Amino acid sequence: MANTTIQVNEHVLALLKKLKQEYGVSSYAEAIVLTAAKNANKTSMAGSLAKYYKKESLKDILKEMQEERRKGDRF
Repeated sequence: MANTTIQVNEHVLALLKKLKQEYGVSSYAEAIVLTAAKNANKTSMAGSLAKYYKKESLKDILKEMQEERRKGDRF
């Protein structure tokens, strides 16, 4: 399977590193697949990342995402 590159902010990278360590896997892709598989049996994905965003409100998370998007050169 061919590899590709994606851009994530530092917060997401920190989450991926934590998941990679917790699962004991060698790649971020494996951590993402395991997380998705673990949550695939749920009827709703709402709140599936809540444990990683305990200290931040939804409003703060959205504001951070909007700021990151504005910093980019897409628009």
